[in-house]
Amino acid sequence: MNFKYNTKQRTKSVQGLRSFKDTLPQEAKRILNKKGQIYSNTLDNWKFLVGRELFNVSYPRSYKNSKLNGSCLNIMVKRGNEVDLEYSKKEIIKKINIFFGYNVVDDIKLKTFEGEFEKIKENKINNATKSKNIKQITNIKNDKIKKSLLELNKIFKSR
Repeated sequence: MNFKYNTKQRTKSVQGLRSFKDTLPQEAKRILNKKGQIYSNTLDNWKFLVGRELFNVSYPRSYKNSKLNGSCLNIMVKRGNEVDLEYSKKEIIKKINIFFGYNVVDDIKLKTFEGEFEKIKENKINNATKSKNIKQITNIKNDKIKKSLLELNKIFKSR
């Protein structure tokens, strides 16, 4: 057995044997250390955790875990609906902690935003294909391809 000083580990180790944590890239280590799994699970199950009404006006922004203040979930709320979410804070904390099986969230902080993200989505859908692309589609000689591209354009505009 050859002993080797590995620069990525704190102590010397047997060559070829490393802990799983040391084999991960630096970015993955940061995400795992910052409780990225908790944030991704809350984001995936947000509708179940808060209900349909609050799901339409809010979404989790970030999850912070500090030793002094405990863990905190930052939630973005559409302007005008802060009061509804403020009254249901304790229920949301209780549901999240029950969902994970242990005390994950101690506090919830609210941040308001205007309803601009919906307008952006609408603009993108309405401008599915630009006029210059439609001109290029009409210049295509093959009728089947031309019809299919125009139908695809209609589908995107209808959504």
